[in-house]
Parts: sequence; structure tokens; C-alpha cells
Amino acid sequence: MALALAKASHHRFLLAAGLRFSSSAPAPSSPVPPPPSPAQSSAEQLRSGPVAASLAAERAIREGSRTDWRRQEIQEIYDSPLLDLLFHGAQVHRHAHNFREVQQCTLLSIKTGGCSEDCAYCPQSSRYSTGVKGQKLLSEDVVLDAARKAKDAGSTRFCMGAAWRDTVGRNTNFNQILDYVKQISRGMGMEVCCTLGMLEEKHAQALKEAGLTAYNHNLDTSREYYPNVITTRSYDERLKTLEIVRDAGISVCSGKLSLFLPRGIIGLGEQVEDRIGLLHTLSTLPQHPESVPINALVAVKGTPLENQKPVEIWEMVRMIATARICMPKAMVRLSAGRVKFSQPEQALCFMAGANSIFTGEKLLTTPNNSFSEDQQMFQLLGLIPKPPSFGIEIQRDQKCGCAQQNSGDLLQQAV
Repeated sequence: MALALAKASHHRFLLAAGLRFSSSAPAPSSPVPPPPSPAQSSAEQLRSGPVAASLAAERAIREGSRTDWRRQEIQEIYDSPLLDLLFHGAQVHRHAHNFREVQQCTLLSIKTGGCSEDCAYCPQSSRYSTGVKGQKLLSEDVVLDAARKAKDAGSTRFCMGAAWRDTVGRNTNFNQILDYVKQISRGMGMEVCCTLGMLEEKHAQALKEAGLTAYNHNLDTSREYYPNVITTRSYDERLKTLEIVRDAGISVCSGKLSLFLPRGIIGLGEQVEDRIGLLHTLSTLPQHPESVPINALVAVKGTPLENQKPVEIWEMVRMIATARICMPKAMVRLSAGRVKFSQPEQALCFMAGANSIFTGEKLLTTPNNSFSEDQQMFQLLGLIPKPPSFGIEIQRDQKCGCAQQNSGDLLQQAV
């Protein structure tokens, strides 16, 4: 009797564990569900975190860039186990780019402070007491000298920022900036970008004709969270500027994410779904940004966000790897806030898919990594400077987006 009870108890234990076994006594029967259809299996795989990044990376490698991303897809990629996400971001990056090449950019504030906008993170807003004084446009000598120093230090792109809402009614200053663009792009052989606020079509066309490579205009965060950060211009106004820039034939930079140039900023108090929303907006634009700067908030005393918690490296890695999978061909740029991450932490970002940095002691008004620090990091990690893209004929395979070398071009190949 005791033996029979023991066998029955063991039998129930095995059933609870989901194990099948043969026995002289028949096991209690239970209905067996039909096998899932291929479509059901695929859908269930996409819903399961551990494989979302893998499947998305495989498709990016197989098919190249796409603009039909669903927000839920991006959420599942972002939520993948961190090491899986990093690995698959690296896979896509190595397929679409020379993984050792990193673009070096330098950013100069050519008109600082006194801005009428209320961006909650920005020390240049006239609404906040941050110690940043309003200044006039820098002179030609100062700007061109800064560009020469940046080029001598290895930068191939020189970016100029003006603390303005827009370019309306600023003809004198705008014409001076056009001259800066011409002299730096044509005279020094550097790529040039600007961030001057909202643009009219005529100004975008004039910048294009002057030789501008890219225009930065930030989306900052998701459409839903945006009113918590900025109230003086709308999300749609920002998107309209990106459209004007793109229609003029200028590359877009955006993130904080912003395009290139919009950028995105993380650490604004947003939730994870807001980061996903920003990535979704950028990756479903008619054309992906040329550059996607990813910024970690630099909390400045006197701004409404002065007490925000610092962004952790793991958040940066997730954003970078997800951006790389969703926008394979974009330059994913480590921007503001990089100075607080160690070289080993930055190495994780490069592994995840970052391939561009802002270098030089200052980004507009906030601290940044020096030229010498970055040169030492390049040597340590085996990184090589990416040459400027203009003037070099680059064929891009329409399927995978891999850069291929034409005879006579100057692209360096990884060893």
C-alpha cells in the first residue's frame, strides 16, 4: 500500500514538472494543443525578448534600412538582454560600416546665450540664471582659427551653433555664417554643419549652396514627453525644419536623440517609452538621419533639470545598440555627457554601434573630452579617424549599405 502511494505521488510530481514517461500504468491524459502555425511561431518569437534583437539584426543585415518600424518592435529590441542587444548591435554595425572608423567632429558656439526658448536643459536660455551671458556672433578670425585647430587635431567635421529660435530677421548674421561655411568647407576641406534653430526654405537653400554638409535640429525626446521639456516651439515645428533641410539636399542630424542633425537627449526625466518614441520617430522618417547624436543630459545649475539623476552607461548602450539596429547606415554619435564616461565605458558604446564623437574641450557651453584624451583613447582601442565623406565617391550596396572603395578613393580599410 505504501509503495503504491509513493508511486502515485512520484507520478504526480513528474506530471507537474511536465515530464513524459512510460509506465505500466497509463498516465492521466490531458489534451495536447496543436502545433503552432509558422506565422504564430514567428509572432511569438518577436514577442519574446531574448530573440527580438537577433531577428531584427538579421533582417537589417539581410534587407538594409527600413522605415516601417512599429513602436512595439523597437520596444522589444530595447528590452532584449543587454549582452544580446550589444552583440547584435555590433553585428549590424560591422556589416554596414568599417567598425574601426570613428568620425571626429568639433562643435563651436558662434553665438552664445540670450536665447528666447525655454528648453529645460539648456543653460543658454535667457529664462534661467545659469551664468551664461548673451554674446554677439563671433568674428571671422575667431571662428576660422577654431576650425583650423580642430582640423589639425584630427576633426573632419566642424559644427557651428547659434543660440537662436530661428533665422528670421537675422540677414546680416546669417550672411556672415554663410561666409564661414564657404571658407571652412571649400578653403579647409572640412565637412561643415550648423545648428541655428528653425529654418526657412530660402535659408536652407542658401546653406546648401554655400557648401553645408549637415544641419542639426533636435527632437530631444518623444512627442508625448516633449511638452514637459519645451513649450516655446512645437514638435511639429521641429519636424517641419527637418523636412525643409532634407528637401534642400542637406543631410539631417537629429537625436538626443536628434536628426543630423536631430539629436536625442536621455536623462530629461523621460520614461523608457519616451526613448522608444524618439527612436520610432527617427527610424520612420521618409529618410533616416545621416547622423543620430545620442546625448546624456549634462545637468546645469540654474536650469529646471539641474537635479536630474545622471544617465548610466547601460542606458547609453541600450540606446546606441537599438539605434544602430533600427538605422543601420546612420552615424551614431556620442555627444553631450560623454566626458563623464570612462574609456572602458566608451569602449562599450563603440562596440554597441557608436561611430562618431564630438571632440574638443567644450560642447557649446558644457565640458567635453579634450583632443589629446581622445587621441590617446583611439590608440588604446585601435580606432582610426574616419575621413570626410564629401569629395570621395562612395558606392553603397543598396541591399546592405556596406561602404565599398572605388579606385583612387581615400578610405582606409580596417586591418
